[in-house]
Amino acid sequence: MAVTRRSILLTLLLIAPLAWGLLLLYARFVPPHTFLAFICFFALLALALASTLTPVAYALGSRLFSLHIYQATLRHAARQAILLTLIVLFNLILSALHSWNIYTSLAILAAAVVFEILALARK
Repeated sequence: MAVTRRSILLTLLLIAPLAWGLLLLYARFVPPHTFLAFICFFALLALALASTLTPVAYALGSRLFSLHIYQATLRHAARQAILLTLIVLFNLILSALHSWNIYTSLAILAAAVVFEILALARK
């Protein structure tokens, strides 16, 4: 049985609300006193963000960039969603460690942009 693009998108659209619900329940009932609690919170947040942003990036990429130069694929959308997720997570982790400032945020964003440019150039 072949896995189609539509089935992957539907699966992600089912995972996203479940992940956000789990994150909400986890944040409500688990106190953030241990290191493991922080790891679980950020893992749930990463799952929720990635599963939400992948269909959004795919829809925006296929609608906005209908050129033949850039063909929106699910793999590109997943890579972009993971990059956005990592940007958010790294900034939140630095904020939780009281180490966040605008310069580190810009450095994280610049690294993600360079990675995306290199990934598109490799194509």
